[in-house]
Amino acid sequence: MKAKEVRDLSIPEIETRIEEEQDQLERLRFRHSVHGRIENPMLLRTKRRFVACLKTILTEKKAQVDA
Repeated sequence: MKAKEVRDLSIPEIETRIEEEQDQLERLRFRHSVHGRIENPMLLRTKRRFVACLKTILTEKKAQVDA
C-alpha cells in the first residue's frame, strides 16, 4: 500500500491497520528469533518502515483535525 492510498483512509482505519501490521511484525520477529532464519529477511525492514509511515500519516491527520 502506497502513502497516497493510506492518506485516503480514515483515522480509525489507519489505527486498525497499525495494530494489524505491528502484530504481523511481532510474529515475524518471533519466528526470526526462534528459527534463526525466515524466508525473506527484507520483510522485517519493509514492515517496520510501513508501520512508521502509517504512524506519520496518522499524526499528520490528527494535527489537521485539531487545527
